[in-house]
Amino acid sequence: MADDMAHAALTPLLGREFDSFLFALIGEDRNGTALSVLSALAQFDVDPWQETVSLARMPREPATERLAALIAATPIDFATGPSAATTAARLIALLPQAPSAKVAAPGAPVKAAAVTPWRIFIMLGVLVLLLAGHFIFVAHPSPGGGPGSAVTTSEASAPR
Repeated sequence: MADDMAHAALTPLLGREFDSFLFALIGEDRNGTALSVLSALAQFDVDPWQETVSLARMPREPATERLAALIAATPIDFATGPSAATTAARLIALLPQAPSAKVAAPGAPVKAAAVTPWRIFIMLGVLVLLLAGHFIFVAHPSPGGGPGSAVTTSEASAPR
């Protein structure tokens, strides 16, 4: 339950800059099924988003070693292709550098967008337009005496 909450808290903080890493192909398993970083991490019961954040924060060498160890444990046959270490280095290169990675530290407050006078002016303008539209709609009678129109007593008592 706590892991689900942590995942839910981290997911919005991961931007598209991590997609190339998470969806990168590691290789094919013995059955010929393509294995991405995302699917490999999920197979090891590791939260892919938390692991991605962790790897992005690490220096390149330890991150490569950690990912290489995970990749080496996958059902991929590395005898015919690049080694787990070479594959890990290629994949770690897809991660954004730690200073540019827009990932908040755990427990750090998330900054809201700066509220500038210009944004306040625009929001107030939109609010005024919405209120004006509402009052025009409410004050304007329905045309043509539709189903909601009232019948006067003189019309009701007139002989036919």
